[in-house]
Amino acid sequence: MRDLSFDDLHLFARVAELGTLSAVARERDVPVSQISRSLSRIEKACGARLIHRSTHGLTPTAEGQTFLQYCRRLTGTLETLEGEFASQSGQASGWVRVAASTVVAEYLLIPGFESLHQKHPKLLVDLQVEDRLVDMAHDGIDIAIRTGTPPSDTVVARQLGVLGRRLYATPAYLQAHGKPLHPDDLHQHRLITNSAVTLLNRWPFLVKGKPVVVQAEGHWSSGSTGITAQLALHGLGISRFATVVAEPLVQRGLLVPVLAEFVDEQPSPIYAVTLTARHRLPKIRACIEHWVDWFARGQGLAPHQT
Repeated sequence: MRDLSFDDLHLFARVAELGTLSAVARERDVPVSQISRSLSRIEKACGARLIHRSTHGLTPTAEGQTFLQYCRRLTGTLETLEGEFASQSGQASGWVRVAASTVVAEYLLIPGFESLHQKHPKLLVDLQVEDRLVDMAHDGIDIAIRTGTPPSDTVVARQLGVLGRRLYATPAYLQAHGKPLHPDDLHQHRLITNSAVTLLNRWPFLVKGKPVVVQAEGHWSSGSTGITAQLALHGLGISRFATVVAEPLVQRGLLVPVLAEFVDEQPSPIYAVTLTARHRLPKIRACIEHWVDWFARGQGLAPHQT
Protein backbone atom coordinates (compact mmCIF):
# COMPACT_ATOMS: atom_id res chain seq x y z
CA MET A 1 0.00 0.00 0.00
CA ARG A 2 3.01 2.27 0.44
CA ASP A 3 3.42 2.32 -3.35
CA LEU A 4 0.13 4.16 -3.82
CA SER A 5 0.22 7.84 -4.75
CA PHE A 6 -2.24 10.61 -3.94
CA ASP A 7 -3.36 10.44 -7.56
CA ASP A 8 -4.23 6.76 -7.04
CA LEU A 9 -6.37 7.73 -4.04
CA HIS A 10 -8.12 10.44 -6.03
CA LEU A 11 -8.68 8.08 -8.97
CA PHE A 12 -10.27 5.43 -6.75
CA ALA A 13 -12.54 8.04 -5.16
CA ARG A 14 -13.74 9.17 -8.58
CA VAL A 15 -14.36 5.57 -9.72
CA ALA A 16 -16.46 5.00 -6.59
CA GLU A 17 -18.34 8.27 -7.03
CA LEU A 18 -19.01 8.09 -10.78
CA GLY A 19 -19.68 4.36 -10.94
CA THR A 20 -18.10 3.72 -14.35
CA LEU A 21 -14.56 3.51 -15.69
CA SER A 22 -15.58 5.32 -18.86
CA ALA A 23 -16.76 8.39 -16.91
CA VAL A 24 -13.43 8.64 -15.10
CA ALA A 25 -11.57 8.10 -18.38
CA ARG A 26 -13.50 10.97 -20.01
CA GLU A 27 -12.82 13.18 -17.02
CA ARG A 28 -9.08 12.50 -17.28
CA ASP A 29 -9.00 12.33 -21.09
CA VAL A 30 -7.29 8.90 -21.10
CA PRO A 31 -8.28 5.46 -22.45
CA VAL A 32 -10.63 3.32 -20.34
CA SER A 33 -7.98 0.59 -20.36
CA GLN A 34 -5.60 2.88 -18.49
CA ILE A 35 -8.16 3.47 -15.73
CA SER A 36 -8.86 -0.28 -15.54
CA ARG A 37 -5.16 -1.09 -15.13
CA SER A 38 -4.78 1.58 -12.46
CA LEU A 39 -7.75 0.19 -10.53
CA SER A 40 -6.35 -3.35 -10.69
CA ARG A 41 -2.99 -2.08 -9.46
CA ILE A 42 -4.66 -0.28 -6.54
CA GLU A 43 -6.59 -3.42 -5.56
CA LYS A 44 -3.40 -5.48 -5.76
CA ALA A 45 -1.53 -2.99 -3.57
CA CYS A 46 -4.33 -3.16 -0.98
CA GLY A 47 -4.58 -6.93 -1.16
CA ALA A 48 -8.36 -6.74 -1.36
CA ARG A 49 -11.19 -6.49 -3.83
CA LEU A 50 -12.33 -2.89 -3.57
CA ILE A 51 -14.88 -2.62 -6.39
CA HIS A 52 -17.82 -4.84 -7.20
CA ARG A 53 -18.44 -5.04 -10.94
CA SER A 54 -21.94 -5.70 -12.30
CA THR A 55 -24.13 -4.87 -15.29
CA HIS A 56 -25.47 -1.93 -13.27
CA GLY A 57 -22.04 -0.36 -12.87
CA LEU A 58 -19.31 -0.28 -10.26
CA THR A 59 -19.90 -0.10 -6.51
CA PRO A 60 -17.40 -0.26 -3.63
CA THR A 61 -17.21 -3.48 -1.62
CA ALA A 62 -17.12 -3.32 2.19
CA GLU A 63 -13.33 -3.02 1.99
CA GLY A 64 -13.75 -0.46 -0.79
CA GLN A 65 -16.01 1.69 1.39
CA THR A 66 -13.38 1.73 4.13
CA PHE A 67 -10.65 2.57 1.62
CA LEU A 68 -12.86 5.30 0.09
CA GLN A 69 -13.23 7.06 3.44
CA TYR A 70 -9.45 7.22 3.84
CA CYS A 71 -9.02 8.34 0.21
CA ARG A 72 -11.36 11.27 0.75
CA ARG A 73 -9.74 12.17 4.06
CA LEU A 74 -6.19 12.10 2.70
CA THR A 75 -6.88 13.87 -0.59
CA GLY A 76 -8.90 16.49 1.26
CA THR A 77 -6.01 17.07 3.64
CA LEU A 78 -3.60 17.43 0.73
CA GLU A 79 -5.87 19.97 -0.99
CA THR A 80 -6.12 21.94 2.24
CA LEU A 81 -2.33 21.89 2.58
CA GLU A 82 -1.92 23.05 -1.02
CA GLY A 83 -4.41 25.80 -0.32
CA GLU A 84 -2.49 26.98 2.73
CA PHE A 85 0.75 27.28 0.75
CA ALA A 86 -1.07 28.99 -2.10
CA SER A 87 -2.64 31.41 0.36
CA GLN A 88 0.73 32.24 1.91
CA SER A 89 2.29 32.80 -1.50
CA GLY A 90 -0.65 34.98 -2.52
CA GLN A 91 -1.26 32.90 -5.65
CA ALA A 92 -4.34 30.93 -6.65
CA SER A 93 -3.47 28.03 -8.93
CA GLY A 94 -4.76 24.72 -10.24
CA TRP A 95 -7.92 23.44 -11.88
CA VAL A 96 -11.35 24.63 -10.79
CA ARG A 97 -14.31 22.60 -12.03
CA VAL A 98 -17.31 24.91 -12.56
CA ALA A 99 -20.88 23.86 -13.42
CA ALA A 100 -23.36 26.28 -14.98
CA SER A 101 -26.36 26.35 -17.29
CA THR A 102 -25.92 27.15 -20.96
CA VAL A 103 -27.16 30.72 -20.62
CA VAL A 104 -25.15 31.51 -17.48
CA ALA A 105 -21.98 30.04 -18.99
CA GLU A 106 -22.29 31.76 -22.37
CA TYR A 107 -23.50 35.18 -21.30
CA LEU A 108 -22.20 35.64 -17.75
CA LEU A 109 -19.11 33.54 -17.13
CA ILE A 110 -17.20 33.21 -20.40
CA PRO A 111 -17.06 36.98 -21.10
CA GLY A 112 -15.18 37.38 -17.80
CA PHE A 113 -12.67 34.55 -18.30
CA GLU A 114 -9.96 36.77 -19.77
CA SER A 115 -10.22 39.13 -16.82
CA LEU A 116 -10.01 36.15 -14.44
CA HIS A 117 -6.88 34.90 -16.24
CA GLN A 118 -5.23 38.30 -15.98
CA LYS A 119 -5.79 38.33 -12.23
CA HIS A 120 -4.80 34.69 -11.66
CA PRO A 121 -2.70 33.37 -14.58
CA LYS A 122 -2.06 30.02 -12.84
CA LEU A 123 -5.77 29.34 -12.42
CA LEU A 124 -7.36 26.84 -14.84
CA VAL A 125 -11.12 26.43 -15.33
CA ASP A 126 -12.94 23.27 -16.45
CA LEU A 127 -16.43 24.51 -17.39
CA GLN A 128 -19.21 21.91 -17.27
CA VAL A 129 -22.23 23.26 -19.15
CA GLU A 130 -25.64 21.65 -18.66
CA ASP A 131 -29.02 22.76 -17.35
CA ARG A 132 -29.61 19.91 -14.90
CA LEU A 133 -28.89 20.43 -11.20
CA VAL A 134 -25.56 18.68 -10.67
CA ASP A 135 -24.58 16.58 -7.67
CA MET A 136 -21.45 18.48 -6.69
CA ALA A 137 -19.80 15.68 -4.70
CA HIS A 138 -20.63 12.96 -7.22
CA ASP A 139 -19.66 15.02 -10.26
CA GLY A 140 -16.52 16.50 -8.71
CA ILE A 141 -17.75 20.09 -9.04
CA ASP A 142 -15.86 22.81 -7.16
CA ILE A 143 -18.30 25.65 -7.88
CA ALA A 144 -21.88 25.47 -9.16
CA ILE A 145 -23.62 28.61 -10.41
CA ARG A 146 -27.26 28.21 -9.44
CA THR A 147 -30.34 30.40 -9.67
CA GLY A 148 -33.56 30.54 -7.73
CA THR A 149 -33.07 27.63 -5.33
CA PRO A 150 -32.05 28.48 -1.75
CA PRO A 151 -28.81 26.65 -0.90
CA SER A 152 -28.88 23.69 1.50
CA ASP A 153 -27.02 23.38 4.79
CA THR A 154 -24.34 21.18 3.19
CA VAL A 155 -23.00 23.96 0.97
CA VAL A 156 -21.68 27.49 1.21
CA ALA A 157 -23.34 30.01 -1.11
CA ARG A 158 -22.37 33.53 -2.16
CA GLN A 159 -25.02 35.57 -3.90
CA LEU A 160 -23.69 37.18 -7.06
CA GLY A 161 -26.69 39.04 -8.33
CA VAL A 162 -30.27 38.71 -9.55
CA LEU A 163 -31.50 37.07 -12.75
CA GLY A 164 -34.85 38.10 -14.25
CA ARG A 165 -36.95 36.48 -16.98
CA ARG A 166 -39.48 37.91 -19.45
CA LEU A 167 -41.36 36.84 -22.59
CA TYR A 168 -39.93 37.47 -26.05
CA ALA A 169 -40.57 36.65 -29.71
CA THR A 170 -39.18 37.79 -33.04
CA PRO A 171 -40.84 40.61 -35.00
CA ALA A 172 -41.48 38.10 -37.82
CA TYR A 173 -43.34 35.70 -35.54
CA LEU A 174 -45.55 38.46 -34.13
CA GLN A 175 -46.27 39.80 -37.61
CA ALA A 176 -47.33 36.34 -38.78
CA HIS A 177 -49.32 35.26 -35.70
CA GLY A 178 -50.33 38.52 -34.05
CA LYS A 179 -49.22 40.01 -30.76
CA PRO A 180 -50.97 38.71 -27.63
CA LEU A 181 -52.71 41.48 -25.72
CA HIS A 182 -53.54 39.51 -22.55
CA PRO A 183 -52.00 36.44 -20.85
CA ASP A 184 -55.14 34.45 -21.82
CA ASP A 185 -54.16 34.95 -25.49
CA LEU A 186 -51.03 32.78 -25.02
CA HIS A 187 -53.10 29.61 -25.43
CA GLN A 188 -53.58 30.57 -29.08
CA HIS A 189 -49.83 30.88 -29.70
CA ARG A 190 -46.85 28.64 -30.25
CA LEU A 191 -44.96 28.54 -26.96
CA ILE A 192 -41.39 27.40 -26.33
CA THR A 193 -40.87 25.55 -23.05
CA ASN A 194 -38.10 23.96 -21.00
CA SER A 195 -38.28 20.16 -20.66
CA ALA A 196 -35.47 19.95 -18.09
CA VAL A 197 -36.73 22.50 -15.54
CA THR A 198 -40.52 22.33 -15.73
CA LEU A 199 -40.87 25.04 -13.07
CA LEU A 200 -39.74 27.50 -15.75
CA ASN A 201 -42.92 26.68 -17.68
CA ARG A 202 -45.10 28.34 -15.04
CA TRP A 203 -45.22 31.84 -16.50
CA PRO A 204 -46.13 34.49 -13.89
CA PHE A 205 -48.14 37.64 -14.58
CA LEU A 206 -49.78 40.47 -12.70
CA VAL A 207 -53.32 41.17 -13.94
CA LYS A 208 -55.04 44.12 -12.27
CA GLY A 209 -52.53 43.82 -9.46
CA LYS A 210 -53.25 40.14 -8.81
CA PRO A 211 -50.78 37.30 -9.52
CA VAL A 212 -51.77 34.97 -12.34
CA VAL A 213 -49.81 31.94 -13.56
CA VAL A 214 -50.13 30.49 -17.05
CA GLN A 215 -48.92 26.90 -17.41
CA ALA A 216 -47.15 27.07 -20.76
CA GLU A 217 -47.84 24.11 -23.05
CA GLY A 218 -44.95 23.89 -25.44
CA HIS A 219 -45.29 23.62 -29.18
CA TRP A 220 -41.50 23.38 -29.08
CA SER A 221 -39.44 22.25 -26.10
CA SER A 222 -35.82 21.64 -25.13
CA GLY A 223 -33.85 20.75 -22.02
CA SER A 224 -31.30 23.45 -22.86
CA THR A 225 -31.93 27.11 -22.09
CA GLY A 226 -29.55 27.98 -24.91
CA ILE A 227 -31.63 26.01 -27.40
CA THR A 228 -34.94 27.51 -26.23
CA ALA A 229 -33.43 30.93 -26.89
CA GLN A 230 -32.36 29.81 -30.37
CA LEU A 231 -35.85 28.46 -31.09
CA ALA A 232 -37.26 31.88 -30.28
CA LEU A 233 -34.64 33.63 -32.40
CA HIS A 234 -35.63 31.47 -35.36
CA GLY A 235 -39.16 32.83 -35.12
CA LEU A 236 -40.74 29.59 -33.91
CA GLY A 237 -42.73 31.01 -31.03
CA ILE A 238 -42.84 32.89 -27.75
CA SER A 239 -40.31 32.01 -25.07
CA ARG A 240 -39.57 33.08 -21.51
CA PHE A 241 -35.89 33.46 -20.87
CA ALA A 242 -33.29 35.53 -19.09
CA THR A 243 -33.28 39.26 -19.69
CA VAL A 244 -29.48 39.19 -19.67
CA VAL A 245 -29.72 37.24 -22.93
CA ALA A 246 -32.74 38.89 -24.48
CA GLU A 247 -32.33 42.63 -23.87
CA PRO A 248 -29.18 43.02 -26.02
CA LEU A 249 -31.09 41.19 -28.79
CA VAL A 250 -34.04 43.56 -28.33
CA GLN A 251 -31.70 46.50 -28.80
CA ARG A 252 -30.53 44.94 -32.08
CA GLY A 253 -34.11 44.49 -33.27
CA LEU A 254 -33.94 40.70 -33.21
CA LEU A 255 -36.49 40.21 -30.43
CA VAL A 256 -39.53 42.06 -29.13
CA PRO A 257 -40.86 41.93 -25.52
CA VAL A 258 -44.25 40.23 -25.24
CA LEU A 259 -46.92 41.19 -22.67
CA ALA A 260 -44.39 43.47 -20.98
CA GLU A 261 -47.15 45.32 -19.09
CA PHE A 262 -48.34 42.04 -17.49
CA VAL A 263 -45.18 39.98 -17.01
CA ASP A 264 -44.03 39.42 -13.44
CA GLU A 265 -40.27 39.20 -13.86
CA GLN A 266 -39.81 37.51 -10.46
CA PRO A 267 -36.06 38.14 -10.19
CA SER A 268 -34.19 35.08 -8.94
CA PRO A 269 -31.00 35.24 -6.88
CA ILE A 270 -27.97 33.72 -8.53
CA TYR A 271 -25.44 31.99 -6.30
CA ALA A 272 -21.91 30.64 -6.48
CA VAL A 273 -22.19 27.41 -4.48
CA THR A 274 -19.33 25.35 -3.04
CA LEU A 275 -19.15 22.33 -0.78
CA THR A 276 -18.50 23.22 2.84
CA ALA A 277 -15.20 21.35 2.93
CA ARG A 278 -13.76 23.24 -0.06
CA HIS A 279 -14.94 26.84 0.08
CA ARG A 280 -11.79 28.13 1.80
CA LEU A 281 -9.41 26.90 -0.92
CA PRO A 282 -7.67 29.94 -2.49
CA LYS A 283 -8.43 28.86 -6.06
CA ILE A 284 -12.14 28.66 -5.27
CA ARG A 285 -12.17 31.92 -3.33
CA ALA A 286 -10.34 33.62 -6.22
CA CYS A 287 -13.02 32.59 -8.74
CA ILE A 288 -15.92 33.62 -6.55
CA GLU A 289 -14.41 36.97 -5.62
CA HIS A 290 -13.79 37.64 -9.31
CA TRP A 291 -17.43 36.92 -10.18
CA VAL A 292 -18.73 39.02 -7.31
CA ASP A 293 -16.72 41.94 -8.69
CA TRP A 294 -17.59 41.11 -12.31
CA PHE A 295 -21.34 41.07 -11.69
CA ALA A 296 -21.24 44.11 -9.39
CA ARG A 297 -19.73 46.13 -12.25
CA GLY A 298 -22.93 45.61 -14.23
CA GLN A 299 -21.94 42.65 -16.42
CA GLY A 300 -25.53 41.80 -17.39
CA LEU A 301 -26.92 41.28 -13.89
CA ALA A 302 -28.43 43.46 -11.23
CA PRO A 303 -25.85 43.25 -8.43
CA HIS A 304 -26.83 41.83 -5.08
CA GLN A 305 -27.38 44.59 -2.57
CA THR A 306 -25.91 43.75 0.83
